[in-house]
Amino acid sequence: MSRSDTDPLWELPQPPSAESRARSDRPAATPGRAARAAKSAKGSRSSRGAKGKRQPADTDPIARVLVDVPLAHLDRTFDYQVPRELAETAVPGCRVRVRFAGQLVDGYLLERAATSDYTRRLAFLERVVSPERVLPPALLRVCQAVARRYGGTLADVVRLAVPPRHARVEAEPPRPPAAVASAPDPSGWRAYPRGPAFFSAVRDGKAARAVWQARPGEDWPRRLAELATAVAAGGRGAVLVVPDHRDVARVHAACAALAGDDSVVALSAGLGPAERYRRWLAVVRGAVRIVVGTRAAMFAPVADPGLYVVWDDGDDLHVDPHAPYPQVRDVLLLRAHTDAASVLVAGHSRTAEAQLLVETGWAHSIVAPREELRAHAPRVTPTGEDFDVARDEAARAARLPAVAFEAARASLTAGAPVLVQVPRRGYVPGLACARCRTPARCRRCAGPLFLPGAGEAGVPRCRWCGVADAAYRCPACASGRLRAVVVGAARTAEELGRAFAGVAVRTSGGGDVLATVPAAPALVVATPGAEPVAEGGYGAALLLDGWALLGRQDLRAAEETLRRWMAAATLVRPAREGGRVIVGAEAGIPAVQALVRWDPGWHASLELAERGDLGFPPHVRMASVEGTPEAVGGLLDEIALPPSAEVLGPVPLGEIDEEGRSERERALLRVPREDGKALAEAVHAVRAVRDARKAADPVRIQLDPLALV
Repeated sequence: MSRSDTDPLWELPQPPSAESRARSDRPAATPGRAARAAKSAKGSRSSRGAKGKRQPADTDPIARVLVDVPLAHLDRTFDYQVPRELAETAVPGCRVRVRFAGQLVDGYLLERAATSDYTRRLAFLERVVSPERVLPPALLRVCQAVARRYGGTLADVVRLAVPPRHARVEAEPPRPPAAVASAPDPSGWRAYPRGPAFFSAVRDGKAARAVWQARPGEDWPRRLAELATAVAAGGRGAVLVVPDHRDVARVHAACAALAGDDSVVALSAGLGPAERYRRWLAVVRGAVRIVVGTRAAMFAPVADPGLYVVWDDGDDLHVDPHAPYPQVRDVLLLRAHTDAASVLVAGHSRTAEAQLLVETGWAHSIVAPREELRAHAPRVTPTGEDFDVARDEAARAARLPAVAFEAARASLTAGAPVLVQVPRRGYVPGLACARCRTPARCRRCAGPLFLPGAGEAGVPRCRWCGVADAAYRCPACASGRLRAVVVGAARTAEELGRAFAGVAVRTSGGGDVLATVPAAPALVVATPGAEPVAEGGYGAALLLDGWALLGRQDLRAAEETLRRWMAAATLVRPAREGGRVIVGAEAGIPAVQALVRWDPGWHASLELAERGDLGFPPHVRMASVEGTPEAVGGLLDEIALPPSAEVLGPVPLGEIDEEGRSERERALLRVPREDGKALAEAVHAVRAVRDARKAADPVRIQLDPLALV
């Protein structure tokens, strides 16, 4: 094994793997086991030579192994000898066990070679865990590209890309290849001027790139299934990534209806380890051509890929919370470029990143004509319009003004459900002093107070430590009265139940998310992203507390607000069928105007231009550095940034003590897009230096963070 004798990390103990822990828990060998082990050892004695020593393989005796260790300065391959008894099973892409830093650790055999540059005697592979090629060359190239882009280690990316092994599933008979489906009818794409051309390019195997804005009421799972089936009919693979399991179920059902159940698999976190590995093996073995899944499916190793699709790329669920924090859209764009495959960034709304692809000419925009949009869009009414204010002076301040009540009553009278979108879940998630408006905080840990429910549950509790505070007194004015800063979904459902007596009220959010609701009069209170699909569409949608979304201290607040509003509004019936959307925000706000006109591309163009003027992503690349003040300061002193880099901060995060200090700080490193590669290399290098010297204070480094608060 090639290493430097002066490498201090060779003395660092490595934690035992799950497999080694399981092996240590096994019972002592029985006589039968001992006999079988002795027989096996006798059978392999010829490969160990006359004195019992292991002999290297006759052909390509060197194995280059990626060792699964989370240390940046060890982000490289290590050379081992392949023993003669493992020459047939030690194939590139398989899982192996090697001795590293005095311990047995897991790894992946990346390639076999005839010679090694290491001059000393190499250690042997301990064993081949499985001869299954779980890391084929195409998947390895993707992992390497993602690691380079985000300044991470290859081992971290491979850990995200390859699921844990399940031995019993691996021993099952291989799944037979699915039958080739016939290309579907592309008539659904004719509603978009560029739709048929894109469909034809994808079907013919060309590298087409597009940003698709689905019109309201569009059966988008069917449209995506048509593209995937057309690709599979040509003998190529398709990967479709959606935000959550409900979207997976809809797209999977649409693909199965067109291509057949055997031609598509769904990969999501809800599957057990055995079933997930079974489906993943079917993909890596080439038995399945279409993959539908959530975030982890972005690495699905389909054979001969022809199409990559990401739906609703602005959803924060598309960002992996594990290092190096890859984003689905960026990973699929990398794969499409590497594989010369088609790629589609789709959704009802549009992000600034997707707009940049259009404005730079890298991708074409697929949008329905204005008359088509007007025919399928609901009527959108902002609260606080001049007519409403003239009729009701309290319309500007009312949480549910008269126009919203009228729209809800009309929908319920017509027999259609009403969707009520509330930004916050819970009962009353935020409290303040009723007299002086000082935020209510816990006297024990200074955490924010909230009300978990009504009645006996209506005692203020701390969101951090959970301690109840029934005798709260404001530290500023000594008042004991509290008021709600924002109302949650549970309290909203309670209030609507009193306002609409006799009408069923259903909630969707948190741990209880509804997939569908019937076409019957009901009030459906949902948090953003948890809106169920109504049979026949909702008669009205009430988008409450727009200020809570638009007022967030976040670079993407307006973009995210419009995305959530459009996701809810597209579930409403067209205006010609009485569908209405009431927005709790003033009409002059650009996000509201984009919703009224149903023109998210215009809003994305504004966002992109403003970020360019201010020097924010996607015009630049950024790295976020979070940690203790000492750790952040030390990293900024050590990192070798390109000359064009700017350092913003550091600034404190969270609570500040009386001396103006904070336990955690954050700094932002900004470079032009052309220097993004240099920034990623600098981040990787400084991580390697910190790991090599065993830095005590951890630092969280994330490139292209989604949230910039």
